[in-house]
Amino acid sequence: MAEFDAFTALVESPVYVVTTAVGGNRAGCLVGFAGQCSLKPARFVVWLSKANHTYLLAREAEVLVVHLLPGRHDLAAHFGALCGAAVDKFADVPWSEGPDKAPVLTDALAWFAGRILHRVDGGDHVAFLLDPITTHAPHTTSGTTPPLSLHDTLDITAGHPA
Repeated sequence: MAEFDAFTALVESPVYVVTTAVGGNRAGCLVGFAGQCSLKPARFVVWLSKANHTYLLAREAEVLVVHLLPGRHDLAAHFGALCGAAVDKFADVPWSEGPDKAPVLTDALAWFAGRILHRVDGGDHVAFLLDPITTHAPHTTSGTTPPLSLHDTLDITAGHPA
């Protein structure tokens, strides 16, 4: 396992905040395991921890919103270190209602909403295969802050129960 940890330590992956809503309840969490997995048709996969409050809602959701974060460690810590079962993560964060009533973070660098096509159990995380239905991204990356990376957030302790 140490060799695999050394391998993954070389990868500079972005982190995401994933949000959803079901039956008037909202949830969102910091996600380090995600990425595009198909070009045609366009597909993206997000892995949610089974210990996470967002996962509990996502099991019943039809749509997830995936946000790329600008260099905002505070925003990552907010969604990564707090437990959504204990606190409303959206109370102090600017957001608007997006597709299927899922929260869209105002301060995101870019975001897309994806319809959930499949859920696949992968161990302590479940993969949610998404079909992008709505995207908001800058038309140019000139002058844009690079997305926050996994290495930028290694100091955040997960707020969900172990």
